[in-house]
Amino acid sequence: MSLAKKIPANVDPGRVQHSAHNAREAWRTLEIMAEFVEATERLESIQPAVSIFGSARIRPEHPWYAMTERIARALSDAGFSVISGGGPGLMEAANRGAYAGRSPSVGLNIVLQHEQSGNPFQDVSQTFQHFFARKVMFVKFASAYVVMPGGFGTLDELMEALTLIQTGKSRRIPIILVGTTFWAGLLDWFRSTLVSERLIGAEDLDLIELTDDPDRVVEMIFRHYETRGFEPSPAEREAQFNL
Repeated sequence: MSLAKKIPANVDPGRVQHSAHNAREAWRTLEIMAEFVEATERLESIQPAVSIFGSARIRPEHPWYAMTERIARALSDAGFSVISGGGPGLMEAANRGAYAGRSPSVGLNIVLQHEQSGNPFQDVSQTFQHFFARKVMFVKFASAYVVMPGGFGTLDELMEALTLIQTGKSRRIPIILVGTTFWAGLLDWFRSTLVSERLIGAEDLDLIELTDDPDRVVEMIFRHYETRGFEPSPAEREAQFNL
């Protein structure tokens, strides 16, 4: 039966459809709130943690896979929970390395029509319907970002972190790009275009560290925190509360 046949003749069908749409939007808002609450409660115990990003399309035989797994294992053995997107490729490598280590392997999975499927190397697995809720959790619980080679999704996470830190919406954490050859073109463009056109400040590039050495990643993170603890200060906690 069509909607028009269900509606009395003296009732405007447009108003009924509008009301139904508003009701659906209200329920969607409640679902988003529930997603934030559930994820926050679930992940509260994993700190300190490091978020690792990278392509879902990299196969296990690729050198980047082995490098990601090695970095994740070193971070896990150093006492960091390792957070990835929970999917295949370099996300799987990150979870796999952490899963073999001393600290929890965490997957923040996303429901997608195609590409994404959860990998089996997760001690803690949290599934999201909404990208933006998932992105908040990557930032909220991370003491550092390790960014491996990747595509649009990886770039999205990198730019999100840089923007939040640059604008003071998130505390400053190490953002470590792994792979000097891979990232060289992007960093050159930052310098030659964004800085020269005064779209960002030259000092904004200091937010990024670059390495080819997987053994240096843990060292770089500890160096950042050597004069302070991993726990956010009250001011930093307040800023993150308003993410």
